[in-house]
Amino acid sequence: MRLLVGLGNPGPGHARNRHNIGYMAVDEIARRHRFGPWKRHFQGLVAEGSVDGEKVLALKPTTFMNLSGQSAAAALRFYKLQPQEMIVIHDELDLRPGQVKVKLGGGHAGHNGLRSLDAHVGRDYWRIRLGIGHPGAPELVHDYILHDFARADEPWLKRLIEAVAEAFPLLAAGDDGRFLNKVVVETSPPRPAKPRPAPKGDGQGDGHGDGV
Repeated sequence: MRLLVGLGNPGPGHARNRHNIGYMAVDEIARRHRFGPWKRHFQGLVAEGSVDGEKVLALKPTTFMNLSGQSAAAALRFYKLQPQEMIVIHDELDLRPGQVKVKLGGGHAGHNGLRSLDAHVGRDYWRIRLGIGHPGAPELVHDYILHDFARADEPWLKRLIEAVAEAFPLLAAGDDGRFLNKVVVETSPPRPAKPRPAPKGDGQGDGHGDGV
């Protein structure tokens, strides 16, 4: 069994915030893989499903970001799971928009959701880091992450969320390398078509003679 945790803040006012990309990804995974209905449990919203034969419990903590660890720890204890069986999806300032990285363990890098998880369950859990870019200065970070994605972000955001959901069965099965490769392939912009070479002339001119 896997515990899949999407980090975000509850309520419609936060639904499209950059900080809520973890919620967005978990929603799409649950939708695409036909999880059951969302129910309130473990200080959050949970939905159960099966991904290629692997049972998965999706969890969106509703404690607000800085208390996310309370919710995740309660679910881990109830199902007697180890931190290594938990996959957390969260926003990442240090990755360019649309970039994705996967790692087991690590630090929180100032992310309040990860800080809370580390405090309650330790560091040895899987993280899917979804890049949202950095506003450029530390004093701008708070407003940046709590602001909605711009309309111009929608194309890459949609591709990223859909790619993560499509490739998720690979990660649920423990194949993080193939998961990452599939997401990268699905989100890479198409290569521009090579221009066709101009047809060679037949040596008879263009039919206009030598006049101007």
